[in-house]
Amino acid sequence: MLRSVKRTQTFGLGLLFLSGLWGQQNNPFQGSVTFGAPSPTPLALTLDDALQRGLKFNLGLLESGTANQTARADRIQALSALLPQVGGAFSETDEQLNLKTLGFNVPPNPYLNIPTVVGPFSYTTVQVDVSARVLDFNARRNLKSARANEQAAQLSVQNARDLVVQAVANQYMLVIADASRVKAINAQVMTDQALYQRASDQHTAGVAAAIDVLRAQVQLKIEQQALLAQQNQFDKDKLALGRVIGLPSAQVFNIAEAAPFSPLTGITLEEALRTALAERPDYQSSEKLVESAQQALGAARAEWYPTADVNGYYGDTGLTLASSHSVFSVTGAVNFNIFTGGRIRSDIEKAKAALKQQSDQLADLGAQIEVDVRDAFLDLQSTADQVAVARDNLVLANQTLSQSQDRFTAGVTDNIEVVQAQGSVATANDNLISALYANNVAKVSLARAMGMAEKRVEQFIEVK
Repeated sequence: MLRSVKRTQTFGLGLLFLSGLWGQQNNPFQGSVTFGAPSPTPLALTLDDALQRGLKFNLGLLESGTANQTARADRIQALSALLPQVGGAFSETDEQLNLKTLGFNVPPNPYLNIPTVVGPFSYTTVQVDVSARVLDFNARRNLKSARANEQAAQLSVQNARDLVVQAVANQYMLVIADASRVKAINAQVMTDQALYQRASDQHTAGVAAAIDVLRAQVQLKIEQQALLAQQNQFDKDKLALGRVIGLPSAQVFNIAEAAPFSPLTGITLEEALRTALAERPDYQSSEKLVESAQQALGAARAEWYPTADVNGYYGDTGLTLASSHSVFSVTGAVNFNIFTGGRIRSDIEKAKAALKQQSDQLADLGAQIEVDVRDAFLDLQSTADQVAVARDNLVLANQTLSQSQDRFTAGVTDNIEVVQAQGSVATANDNLISALYANNVAKVSLARAMGMAEKRVEQFIEVK
């Protein structure tokens, strides 16, 4: 029973890791937009297939693309403030005027018949209106800030791709580990079945006690229960993988690859640190956000600077278009703030605070990236050592089991020794599977920590 609890705890480490990666249950990188109808033919899903589907349908990446589109729209809007605005109008006017309402008080005159009401009369106008901001330092700075924001959003899309790769690869590795556990426990069930049958035969022959049969049967039931639980977890983790990559929940698929152990060589810690700071898209995005905040501060200060506008129109006006005459108006103006009640000062203080916040976040991210890389290297070394120890331990455990079975068959001992040896084999198997899974997760973490995860996951993890 202790062996079954140990296996559950080991598997729980994988769930805790994914929980740390994804955070809350409503994290968009857990979800996807389901695409296509379930196929009656089971899919053979490779790691590359899973990654490509995740990069198309994962919700986190799709939302990042939407945010990038919004940033682009903001940049276009900021640009429009500096471009001329042109409009046109065609109008027909029918009008009658009361001159008295316009201030024309004509005294009565018996010799002159001056009307007090003019009209009705009509005229036609065709006109083009133009307004242009000739000089506006605030708008120019806002445009530069919007451009930096757009670049940051584009880099965030690449960062989202890295997160999708990490999420998909980790879930794929977890399913592989589940499949290995199912296979190992199933082999253990077959061994327990053979031991139970042997104990029953020896009891029938009178050379083994009934307690040996009961002990073998209990051990068989424990392993059968563990197999059922692990198979259920395997199926649930496959559903979670399908959810991340946008497969319909009813789609049956099989993992087409295994992940053998291969030590990661050819890269040093110093090289990884330099690469991470140069290629991590979230770090580059944060740098662009700092640049955007700097431009926003400049824009706030530029609110004190004067602006120059040109406004005007050109058109034709007349009783009809055939008898119309050209009309135009051009107005140039220089505008400046004298007293704003502290509004500009408030904008400057807010911009300073935003710049300080972005700068602090950039510094923190740089430190976190270094920690991520160092953590990944520590995990790689530790898990590689764990794999080596677990493999040696599994060989020893199998040798112990073989000798215990021989001793039990020869009647030298009862099957307590065999049951204990089987427990050691099961634990050694589980430890090896956990170490292999942890080593592959460390490789994925290093790929994410260095940036360009899609390319590096394929380099670091050899699947076949």
